[in-house]
Amino acid sequence: MSENYKCFSHRECEYYPCHKGADPENFNCLFCYCPFYLLGDRCGGNFTYTESGLKNCTNCLYPHKKENYDKIVKRYGEIQAAMAENGHHEKQ
Repeated sequence: MSENYKCFSHRECEYYPCHKGADPENFNCLFCYCPFYLLGDRCGGNFTYTESGLKNCTNCLYPHKKENYDKIVKRYGEIQAAMAENGHHEKQ
């Protein structure tokens, strides 16, 4: 079975690749907005906080590496729990 669904590279995007130093041959745009962002310091990525307290993920390539797809999907339960903690509820 093909695993093409695990990676998408939007090479026509004016920001591609959007992270400095990224390997364009191993860059996954599928998680353009990182699903771990709302996990704060529990995300596991290479992030910093700005002086104003915002999370800065400029140096993090974790969600953009093809090989991390399965690791990201395995943490969706944790993401769902964090959303519930933050007052976001799934519509039934």
